[in-house]
Amino acid sequence: MPYTPIIATLGYVLSRDHQQVLMIHRTTRPDDLHYGKYNGLGGKLERNEDVVSGMRRELAEEAGIETLELMLRGTISWPGFGKQGEDWLGFIFVITDWRGQPYVSNSEGVLEWVPLQRVLDLSLNLWPGDRFFLPLVFNSESRQFHGVMPYENGQPVAWHYTRV
Repeated sequence: MPYTPIIATLGYVLSRDHQQVLMIHRTTRPDDLHYGKYNGLGGKLERNEDVVSGMRRELAEEAGIETLELMLRGTISWPGFGKQGEDWLGFIFVITDWRGQPYVSNSEGVLEWVPLQRVLDLSLNLWPGDRFFLPLVFNSESRQFHGVMPYENGQPVAWHYTRV
């Protein structure tokens, strides 16, 4: 059976000094799959949209900023991740230069500048699987990672990645 995931972007916006990350604290809708969790910014790709354009659009919509420089750090396939067990394929970016004043909040929650160290030491309420890939997003390795992280009942059950 062919793999037909929902395609999405996930971006981590760095502060000017690269010591903080703009995160969304999903606090608006109790029925939200991400409710209570901190996450990067992003969302589903639209029809006829490339992943970079999708990432730029999501950052403009969710944070009110214009993306000037971004790096694709990797991809993750999340079979079974969705609320109804849908499969997701995410393109993971770090945004290193941008213009504008980020919103304080949006329809999904509060935007917060979080010290990068707090993201890496996993002291935030993150998705359980984030601990596997966030170190790869923010390390100095120049090669991209491409991983698969199957989910069952809201929990990761495996993790494998390759660097290229």
